[in-house]
Amino acid sequence: MVIRIGIIGKTNAGKTTLFNSMTLQTAEISNYPFTTKSPNEGIAQAVTLCVHKEFSVQDNPKNSRCEDGWRFIPIEVTDLPGLIKGAWMGKGLGNQFLSVAAQSDALLHVVDASGSVDKDGRVTEAGTGDPLADVADVELELVLWYTKLFTSNVGKIGKLAKLQGSDLPTAVAEVMQGIGVKKEHVVYALKEGLLEGKDVENWTEKETQNFCWILRDVSKPTLIIANKMDLPNAAENFQKLREQYKDLIVVPTSGEAELSLRRAEQKGLIKYVPGEERFDVIRPQELSDAQRTALAYIRRKVFGEYLRTGVQFALSIMVFKLLKMNAVYPVADPEKLTDKMGNVLPDVYLLPAGSTLDDLARTVHTDLHKGLLYAVDIRTGIHLPTDYVLRDRDVLSIVSTSRRG
Repeated sequence: MVIRIGIIGKTNAGKTTLFNSMTLQTAEISNYPFTTKSPNEGIAQAVTLCVHKEFSVQDNPKNSRCEDGWRFIPIEVTDLPGLIKGAWMGKGLGNQFLSVAAQSDALLHVVDASGSVDKDGRVTEAGTGDPLADVADVELELVLWYTKLFTSNVGKIGKLAKLQGSDLPTAVAEVMQGIGVKKEHVVYALKEGLLEGKDVENWTEKETQNFCWILRDVSKPTLIIANKMDLPNAAENFQKLREQYKDLIVVPTSGEAELSLRRAEQKGLIKYVPGEERFDVIRPQELSDAQRTALAYIRRKVFGEYLRTGVQFALSIMVFKLLKMNAVYPVADPEKLTDKMGNVLPDVYLLPAGSTLDDLARTVHTDLHKGLLYAVDIRTGIHLPTDYVLRDRDVLSIVSTSRRG
């Protein structure tokens, strides 16, 4: 499956810089509001420890890459236009923002932790903005959007639940599936909102709002990015964000520092593996004075205080902790760990927790799935049934009547 991550937040929070640092694209960056007028799309990577060292082999990946023992797995990232109050009613670029957010599996909510953005998204004096209010404003817009969609369809939902003999969770999921709502999300929201067994058309306004808050939280996993951590006031605001949003993970980042390091690494000036806690200058004679100053600043203010830029760390937390993905390695030859072309540990797939061998076979190839018999666990040699529940770092040889994968 393709994982889609949406980057949300107020304008000038550093979303596009963060996006560029993840994808090495060159989307326009500026201090005026709404620089991003349409979504920017790119490929970033989730990073996990590769299994090749465990098996004492040298891999040559095809659908991903391996660097210094880390496997970098492609995921899709979208930088959305900045959100303003009233977006749920279509103000600003609201409709465009919300339609793209609907297609995301999870959201990275970027906030300027230095407080350098005012309530309207304009750059202001550091420390005068309110990062906590910025997060609350964007979250409210998302919930109001959920509420609008739900209330405008409550009659349809009621009819589906009654006339067609469908249960309420199925009816709600059918109407709201376009924004990623699933039946299990609705079941959870009904239970948490104490609404089980109540006629949906007789809910109070407060009950509806509470239900939509819960539904938004569970259907769109969100991680808060406390960006611009190298600037004044950021450390204090970061602590406030963690205290205010105890139910969410808050990751300190510097998108600007990560982008500088990625660009320098791209030019061969430094050695840097995204997510690591160090970088090494390998061509110091080619650095300009400005580059030397910038790298010294990053080493002191970012790595010295926070160990890492936080950008790759945030992506990996999102994929493996919030979305609960498992990295699984299918091979054709159980002895050599190769595909039919001789490539060692060529592919790795990300599948959500609870996925089975049947799901993996379908993901790899439809023909493989049609004739699926079993899989061999490379570590133990045990034959695994089609309903075997996959685990992170599984290395499996799939056996099928169609072909052996």
